[in-house]
Amino acid sequence: MRALRRTVALLLRFRRPILVLTVPTLLVAVNFAPAVALVADYRHYALVNSPEYQRQYGRWDVVELPSDMRVNAIHAALLPSGKLLVIAGSGNDQEHFDAGTFSTLLYDPATGATSLVPTPSDLFCGGHAFLANGNLLVAGGTQRYEVLAEDVTKAAGGMLVKNENPDYPRELPRGTVFVSEAGLRYVSTADLTLPPADKVTTGQGRRTTTTVTASEGRVWVEAEQEGPEYATDAQVHYTVDGVVGQEATEVYGLTQSTTFDKQEFQGIVDTYEFDPVAEEYVRVGDLVHPRWYPTLAGLPGGGVIAVSGLDGTGEVLDGQNETYDPATRTWTERPDLRQYFPTYPALFGTSGGDLFYSGSNAGYGPDDRGRDPAFWDLDENVLTPVPGLRDTDQLETSASSWLGPVQDQRIMVVGGGGVGDSERSTGRIDVIDLDAPEPAFAPATDLPQGTRYPNLVQLPDDTTLITGGSVGYRGNGQSDILEAYTLDTDGALTDVADPTVGRDYHSEALLLPDGRVMTLGSNPLFRDAENTTPGRFERRLEIFTPPYLFRGDGRPEITDAPAGVGRGTTMTVSSPQAAAVTGARLIRPSAVTHGTDTEQRSVALDITARTDGGLDLAVPAAETLVPSGYYMLFLLDADGTPSTARWVQVS
Repeated sequence: MRALRRTVALLLRFRRPILVLTVPTLLVAVNFAPAVALVADYRHYALVNSPEYQRQYGRWDVVELPSDMRVNAIHAALLPSGKLLVIAGSGNDQEHFDAGTFSTLLYDPATGATSLVPTPSDLFCGGHAFLANGNLLVAGGTQRYEVLAEDVTKAAGGMLVKNENPDYPRELPRGTVFVSEAGLRYVSTADLTLPPADKVTTGQGRRTTTTVTASEGRVWVEAEQEGPEYATDAQVHYTVDGVVGQEATEVYGLTQSTTFDKQEFQGIVDTYEFDPVAEEYVRVGDLVHPRWYPTLAGLPGGGVIAVSGLDGTGEVLDGQNETYDPATRTWTERPDLRQYFPTYPALFGTSGGDLFYSGSNAGYGPDDRGRDPAFWDLDENVLTPVPGLRDTDQLETSASSWLGPVQDQRIMVVGGGGVGDSERSTGRIDVIDLDAPEPAFAPATDLPQGTRYPNLVQLPDDTTLITGGSVGYRGNGQSDILEAYTLDTDGALTDVADPTVGRDYHSEALLLPDGRVMTLGSNPLFRDAENTTPGRFERRLEIFTPPYLFRGDGRPEITDAPAGVGRGTTMTVSSPQAAAVTGARLIRPSAVTHGTDTEQRSVALDITARTDGGLDLAVPAAETLVPSGYYMLFLLDADGTPSTARWVQVS
């Protein structure tokens, strides 16, 4: 309806001729209806491709990839090479998972070139973050797909396994059999490695005391045979089949329950760095805990923290967070940073060094725990909640991003819905100033309808593109929203051209180096309004060209820029339009999944000197504002038109 209203309004505004059909009878009207629709479609097509329309609203173009290069886009990241890394893994496809068919696509939006990258593990629903060297850290993924209760044939559950031997680790491969006191046998579905027990000796001489604390880990086990006798809700002790003597008392298992209930997705420990130069995955140290649906966020100093996710038994991790050291390529558990979050929490590094949790998340976890936005003081491991956010019971499937340059320290929360497959959704757009004396969310505006799964993209002109989403859970009821907007830093929402491809669950959007925006993915549950026909994964891409690329006589050009620059220094950039340049931005490339993008941020650069053909640009000194890594450098003119970006590595 918005497109029809806009078409009529603009036809009148631009004085385009309008075909008027007068029909004497209802019969004639019915007979001519297809012709009228055809004329309307033609007029709309001509209008949206007119220069007047595109200057005001921009333009969308669908991209069809070769059939053998189409993947289910679950994750997308813009590499410093300018190529898109599109990770599917098994792509939310049980058949692909069972066959071990895992996919990753490399797509060059500048040339259209495509290639498939060998994908060694099922990275479906892992997490990712960029490192200072430009590599993309990818951790976690899928060990096992969910099994609905009606399909469960054998009792199963999580097994807590302990090792009380302080001298030796214990490796228990997949297929290890655990035997209950009643002789019932259960088989593990994944490898498990237990480190030696922790041994502490205090005192001296006869007063020496030694304390041994068992190491432990969790693994999913399944009854060896069918039968109701394998189900129990009591704690049961298990021995490991084949382990005898003293060892049998040192390594053992405990379960709280084994049931025929629904079994959730399960995570993996696999971790890789994707090298954008070699264009390959490089295996690095495993996570301490298996994770599915985790968030990875950068830390001051270049490390990365992994937060939340479902573990190897399908349970939400109870605050066991860990950090990655790029120098040693290893993960370390951080009991000093134990905090619970629902899966895929939106975390942002602030100017003061804290992480800010906006409340946005992708689900999994109780509705009364870990849902409130808060500052996370990493030095003291304290969460400080912030007030003011509307519709706090509808933060699942919302999206969050910075609003304007990161120096402004403003975060916005857009849309969202109730927990799980709730029918509730909100169009709320609230903003918080993290630097305010008493930070609190305040209403900015509202979208015209409730919107789950919105995609947010920061543009070089300081506006944010809001596109895609659906009113209902996973697009139910054919509720995909074929509308898009830009939000400016004053909170004003402006219509832009309507996308033609729906984007809901498992969709992504990213800024490209030429100033356009790529959208991809979408995984609706159904494809009919009655919710009776299973949905299909959307494999078409669509590119949005913002209005700023249709204005004026051209765009600024960067003819030379340094490949690298230090924080707190000045870089000289050559441009024939230097005299007309009014601003400069460093924009960190996106790495997005499930509406969660901890990477994108725009950094405003002061122009400190200007010549006929060049500019001196000052880079902020604070690492918390400009984390080390690769950025796109844009120059802007008075109309907000950006140059094509140059890649610059900040260190």
